[in-house]
Amino acid sequence: MDKKLTMLSLGPGDVELLTLKGLNALKNADAICVPTKSADKTFTKSISHKIVTQALEILKLQKQIIPLYAPMQFKQEDWQSQANDILDALKHNNKVVFVTLGDAGIYSSIYYLLEIIKKDAPLIYKNCEVIAGVTSFSAASARVKKPLCLGDEELHIKPINPRAKVKKTEILMRPRIGMDTASLGEGDFYTFENMYLKDEKITSSKIGKVKKYMTLFINFVQRG
Repeated sequence: MDKKLTMLSLGPGDVELLTLKGLNALKNADAICVPTKSADKTFTKSISHKIVTQALEILKLQKQIIPLYAPMQFKQEDWQSQANDILDALKHNNKVVFVTLGDAGIYSSIYYLLEIIKKDAPLIYKNCEVIAGVTSFSAASARVKKPLCLGDEELHIKPINPRAKVKKTEILMRPRIGMDTASLGEGDFYTFENMYLKDEKITSSKIGKVKKYMTLFINFVQRG
């Protein structure tokens, strides 16, 4: 059987905000890797472990849970150690899930780990899936019933205490059908048309003309 690694976003803290896709990933997993800040690899203060445990209770299942020490000091050797543990788990299991709070695309450790896995185990990386989750700020907006953006307003996400010069990814939404995209500029563009629908199309560049209402452009930050 092919080895399958799933990087799963758990959402902001409430097990009921875990997506159905995420719940199915836990259901099908042979083992679940859960990061912990505790050097003794216990889960006393782990929100991630709490969500996983509650989800497994909902599923009425027991699964092997593998603790990964994640001190959150942004050191390469820490990412490497966690990636090694994930790859070791895949030596003994066919389907492994690694979990992270919030959404994987927003300030998550997942992509530090995937960069290492891409280099050390390219076949595992190629067959890996990342499952999106509810973000903390989306959940916060819903809790107070206040929109993050309406009409032509913009939404900005910023680190409060940046450790280096801040770069940015741009998400460009609500284009007009027929519009020329030259005005969007240049960069590491991806175009997403009718995402998750049967005629979904993802293009690893900026298309020249908008054809579908549900078109999203992302100009990803360029990281040297």
